[in-house]
This record gives sequence, C-alpha cells and structure tokens, in this order.
Amino acid sequence: MRNKLITEYTDEELINNEKKLKVLTVILGASTMLLFFATIVLTVSKGFTPILIVPICILPLLIISIINWKGFEKEIKRRNLK
Repeated sequence: MRNKLITEYTDEELINNEKKLKVLTVILGASTMLLFFATIVLTVSKGFTPILIVPICILPLLIISIINWKGFEKEIKRRNLK
C-alpha cells in the first residue's frame, strides 16, 4: 500500500489526521522532555549512563512529526477549512 500525499486526502481525512498527529506530537514531545530530564538527573546522581542516548535518538522522530504536522496545517489553511 502506498502512502498518500497530503494533497490527496479528503477534507474530513485531512482534519482528522491533523488532530491525531497534533495529539501524538504533543505526547511525544512531552515524553521526550520528561525522559531527557530524568536522564539528566540520573547522570548528575550516578555519573554518565548510556541511557542518555535514548532521548537524543528520539529527537529526530519528534522533528519529523512536527514537520508533518505543519504540512497538514498548511494544507488545511490552503483549503480554507479552518
């Protein structure tokens, strides 16, 4: 199955997917920040730990998610749906 381009979505699909992506991006961002701060505390208390790499590796996923979310918002504005 091939992925659809943003311009190929119907209006209803576009709005629903933008809402879902917004919620998931906020949750991913919050959990990444929480994980980052938890690893900082762990690093300060016990020294360097390899677990510090995990939030750094998740950061590109967050960036891609934000870029996709902005793409959905642009398409919604282009179609004058909001």
